[in-house]
Amino acid sequence: MEERLQKIIARAGIASRRHAEELIASGLVTVNGRMVTEPGTKADPSRDHIKVSGKLVRMDARPVYLLLNKPAEVVATMSDPEGRRSLRDLLQGVQERVFPVGRLEYHATGAMVLTNDGELANAILQSSRMPQSWQFKLQTLLTFEEIAQLARTTGARIARMKGPEAAWYEVTLSESRRDVLRNRLFQTGHPVEKMKRVGIAGIELGRLGPGEHRELSAAEVNSLRRAAAGERIAPREKTRAESRGPYRQRGPRELRAKRGPRRQNPSEGKSRAPGEKGRFDRRPPGRPGRKGPGRRGEGRKERPRPR
Repeated sequence: MEERLQKIIARAGIASRRHAEELIASGLVTVNGRMVTEPGTKADPSRDHIKVSGKLVRMDARPVYLLLNKPAEVVATMSDPEGRRSLRDLLQGVQERVFPVGRLEYHATGAMVLTNDGELANAILQSSRMPQSWQFKLQTLLTFEEIAQLARTTGARIARMKGPEAAWYEVTLSESRRDVLRNRLFQTGHPVEKMKRVGIAGIELGRLGPGEHRELSAAEVNSLRRAAAGERIAPREKTRAESRGPYRQRGPRELRAKRGPRRQNPSEGKSRAPGEKGRFDRRPPGRPGRKGPGRRGEGRKERPRPR
């Protein structure tokens, strides 16, 4: 059965439908040895030999759905012409060919979905109501009036995270409103210093470390499909530890650095004369009202025994 080339390429897991149209327009797709540049061209995957960048398109690929915690200074593509680190460098052990769904800035961190399911990727990219959870660090704190004004103009839910050390805010909004919110924050004198995406369609990063990835469960994939179809996904309630923010999750080294160096004993490191007792080797003084050093049987009068 004939269907459009971009749909065949997306269903084969090579790229999303939008990216497939770009590949076709760039002349990287051939059908039976003939270059095709028209996105609306149709072909039959069971009969025609379709190649993308010289590789034959196969339709029997196993669907793969991954969640990746992208670290900072990594491009959100599978390759980079400038030689910077890409997502391919983080997908060690993944044999299937996957591609990222959506984008994330070079210095931003957080959750990214990668898959070879072109139909689901296309549905997610076309959806304008995909709920996402972010953590923003601003240069200055927002007032209650500014939070209310931003909520009215951008539709974002903004709440300051617990802890007085920095201006960290938890923001829930859709992908289409993120740039609007960031521009409005810049215009009001609160530029964004750091951005971290912590959840997509109710799928949370959890304990997934930077640069790590895991496969999505069937329930999480179903959550993505429901959110792409426009269904409202209820956010998961956060624990008290998760609501404290990243600046509260310190290790022992960070805690020691904040408290400062350990206080040393004044007598530590000094040599003692033979037989000299240290500060903690001396016996405690006697109780008030007793004579002598307080040792039993020394410096005290024995009580007369009754006859």
